[in-house]
Amino acid sequence: MSATAKPPLEHLHVPVQLKLAALWTSVMFCYIYNDYFSMYVPGTLKSMLDGPTTQGLLLGYMAMTVGACLMPVLSLLLKPVLSRWFNIVLGVAYTAILIFLMPGTWLFYQAMTAIEVVLQLLAVWYAWRWPRSSAAA
Repeated sequence: MSATAKPPLEHLHVPVQLKLAALWTSVMFCYIYNDYFSMYVPGTLKSMLDGPTTQGLLLGYMAMTVGACLMPVLSLLLKPVLSRWFNIVLGVAYTAILIFLMPGTWLFYQAMTAIEVVLQLLAVWYAWRWPRSSAAA
């Protein structure tokens, strides 16, 4: 290395649990902003105010999203085997739901949904490839 060359940038090893928690946190921000921006689609707010919203309907929406809401903390707190399977199953399930709901939506919604799908599939990939402890350890 020459006297003027800079040393390489430091790169820390990030544990899988932190990668998964960060991915699900990003997914949740995308969900929230996508839903927020969708309120600007003409007629959306009026239909929300005029629509037949019930406690059961809102409870159903909550039940559908609570898994994704909990995944950042579950990725950190669950034992690795459970965390791995939760990330794989919920990542695939939420990806399927998004793909099912995407047709007919506005372009901004489709673009953000594509980002959400990539983030969720990355979580599935990291969970699937979770490193195993060496036998010597």
